[in-house]
Amino acid sequence: MAAPATPQRSQELRLRITEIFRSVQGESTLAGLPTTFVRLTGCPLRCGYCDTAYAFQGGQWMSGADIEQTVERFGVRQVCVTGGEPLAQKGAPALLTQLCDAGYTVSLETSGALPIAGLDPRAIIVMDVKTPSSGESARNLEANRQALKAGDQVKFVVGETSDLHWCRDWLREAALPAGVEVLWSPVWETMPLPELADWVAGAGVPGRLQVQLHKIIWGQEPGR
Repeated sequence: MAAPATPQRSQELRLRITEIFRSVQGESTLAGLPTTFVRLTGCPLRCGYCDTAYAFQGGQWMSGADIEQTVERFGVRQVCVTGGEPLAQKGAPALLTQLCDAGYTVSLETSGALPIAGLDPRAIIVMDVKTPSSGESARNLEANRQALKAGDQVKFVVGETSDLHWCRDWLREAALPAGVEVLWSPVWETMPLPELADWVAGAGVPGRLQVQLHKIIWGQEPGR
């Protein structure tokens, strides 16, 4: 007699989510736009200036369908998938595709410590190149530089003056793909904004200054 068939395990997308909320995008070239944020739980990095350590643990499991339904209720067309480090969850690439298929403008905030090759090309990648003051610069994956595409963005979070010289050298090592934006962002507690602004305004420095609108408006309040 044949053995009974083993029930097929569900292949439905499931991710651990810290929070989903609607706010104003505070960073990137989409700054100022109403945006729904999907914050995934977990991160393998421990940057010294991290402002979302509450997303390292906890959260709740949600299906892809439940995530999409929650996003839909907020009623805006921009969606930012963030963390923690969203790519630490293996289902994150599928979530990007699902949200793109649903017609959203999707951005991904990632550390650059995990591979970005093969992600849905419709998603805008905002890659945080880790500076020395983060304590995690050794985790930057060099292969990610050439995996970027036009419309993607690299962000340098600058904690001290020495980071600026490191960033200059990083940019000189190899050209970024055409059409990749460069963003400069201060660590509020340690990097004077006028000094960073003077740097960005200097001759030959690519990119734009950003000041994290959400922190100006709401400070460090989670979910804003």
